[in-house]
Amino acid sequence: MKPLRFLFSFCAALLLTTAAAQTLAPIPPLKARVTDTVGMLKPNQRAALEKKLQEHESKTGNQVALLIVKNTEPEAIEQYGIRVAETWKLGRKSIDDGVILIVAKDTRKLRLEVGRGAEGIIPDAYAKRIVQDVIAPRFRQNDFYGGLNDGVTTIHTLLNKEAFPAPKKSAQSSRSDNPIGLFPLLFVLFPILIIIIGIIRARRFGRNDWHQPSSGIFIGGGGWGSGGNESWSSGSDFGGGGGDFGGGGASGDW
Repeated sequence: MKPLRFLFSFCAALLLTTAAAQTLAPIPPLKARVTDTVGMLKPNQRAALEKKLQEHESKTGNQVALLIVKNTEPEAIEQYGIRVAETWKLGRKSIDDGVILIVAKDTRKLRLEVGRGAEGIIPDAYAKRIVQDVIAPRFRQNDFYGGLNDGVTTIHTLLNKEAFPAPKKSAQSSRSDNPIGLFPLLFVLFPILIIIIGIIRARRFGRNDWHQPSSGIFIGGGGWGSGGNESWSSGSDFGGGGGDFGGGGASGDW
C-alpha cells in the first residue's frame, strides 16, 4: 500500500503544480523595447520611448525595455519580474547590461529588474529611488508617459557612467558609414552585368528577343526590377542578447 500511497501523493502534487503554473500571468513575447499590453500609453508616446531606447542601445549596447501589464497576480511583481528576465534575457551575453522596467497598472505596482553587469552602477538603493522618487510621483498625477520618460532618462544617465564595452557595428551600419567606396564599384559592375545578361539571353533566345525598355530597369520576367522589394527588414527583429539577471533591482507602488 505504501508504494501506491506514494504514487498517489506524487501525482496529486504534480497536478497541483501544473495547475498553478497554468494560472500564472503570461509573459508577452519580446518584440519591441516598449511592450504595452493595456494601452496605458498613446501610440505617439510609445513610439517616442521606443526611439529613445533604440538610440541609446545603438550608442552604448545597453538594452533597456519597458513592460506594462494589467497585473502580475497571483505572483508578486518580484517573482513575475524574475520570470520576465529569464524569458527575455535582455542585455548582452556575458556583459549582462540589461534593465527591465515593469508596470502593473491595476495593482499600481512598479518593478525595476537590473542585470548582473549593471548592478554596480544601479544598485538596489538607486533602483528604489528611481521607482519611488522619479517614476511614482508622476504616476500619481496620471502622467504615465512623463514618469516612464523620466525613469528611462535616469536609467540611461546612470548606465552612461559605466565603461561598458562598445557595441558591435552591424554590417548595415558599416556600409552606411562608408558609402563612398561602394558607389564606384557599383557603377563599374552594373554595366558589365547588363552586358553579360544580354549576351546570355541573345544566345538563348535569339537577338531579336533581347530588348531594353525605354524607361525603368527591367531584366527578365518578374525577377529583378527597379521597384523590387527592399532586402532589409523594418526593425521587427528586436530581441534579448542573452543577458543574465541575479535578482537585483527594486519595487514600489504609486
